[in-house]
Amino acid sequence: MAKVERFAFHVPSLEELAGVLEKGLKENFADAQVSVVDCPDLTQEPFNFPAKGICGKPRIADVGGVPYLIPLVQKEKVYDLNTVAKDIELPGAFILGAGAASSRILGVNAELIPIVQTKSEKKPAVNGSYVAQINPADKGCLLEKYSSKYTDCEFGLLANLYASEGKPGKVIEVKANGRTGELNFVSCLRQTLEKHYGEKPVGMGGTFIIQKGKAKIHIMPPEFSACPLETDEDVNNWLRFFEMKAPLICQPVIVSRDPGFDLRVEHTHCFSQHGEGGHYHQDTSADSVRYLGYLQPAELLFRLDRPRDTHLVGRD
Repeated sequence: MAKVERFAFHVPSLEELAGVLEKGLKENFADAQVSVVDCPDLTQEPFNFPAKGICGKPRIADVGGVPYLIPLVQKEKVYDLNTVAKDIELPGAFILGAGAASSRILGVNAELIPIVQTKSEKKPAVNGSYVAQINPADKGCLLEKYSSKYTDCEFGLLANLYASEGKPGKVIEVKANGRTGELNFVSCLRQTLEKHYGEKPVGMGGTFIIQKGKAKIHIMPPEFSACPLETDEDVNNWLRFFEMKAPLICQPVIVSRDPGFDLRVEHTHCFSQHGEGGHYHQDTSADSVRYLGYLQPAELLFRLDRPRDTHLVGRD
């Protein structure tokens, strides 16, 4: 079993968080409204998730890390979401987030958009995940439902995951339109939390939709780099970037500040019903962009299989 480290987040009330986030978003968006609402039924359109909500024992897992991908890949680093659920003391958890697909299963490198109701004593796992990879035919994006080809819940190298019991409940609804600042939606949320809560780390996860506009998204190439990727420039030259259109359904995992576990403090992957998806960087249509999100603060952080040899390259 991978080494498991545990940390308790600072957990403000939903009402307090709504006020803090609205204030921060208004500095970066023309219009922002944040309120406490009942979580919509996430089994319905446009989400079609295998669980109704994101409530119940919310926690964040940071598994593996970028140092297992670069400078050179360590392909032996593979994990299983069902095992992760047990490691974070929540067997049967509903898991959302961002990670790397298992090259052992796919035969290539790809982006994983994990959406999994993990297995419990009573029920098998329900895997609603997507995989975004480079289409060998036209070098565009190939987005596929994971379960259309594979039956496992494996992933490779790294993942940032938000886990809960998948129950309905009260959540934070975030609306933001018209970006006026430089920060992307997720960075704005995270930096707002960091600025307000400082030394008290706050974790959040859930889902948001880019309802209007376009976004800059990357997909890792199918082949791992044979040359060491030593700088962010090396990494960006290796990645494949696309402009993708709304609606995009995104899964952010946010930690306001790393309390010393070598975390990736923000990581967001997205999928769509029109064949586009991958790793979210920023909207590219600041004037027209429209975001709608449902988020929940996490109670606990679990750090699994933290890399011994680390660096800060490629964490964007």
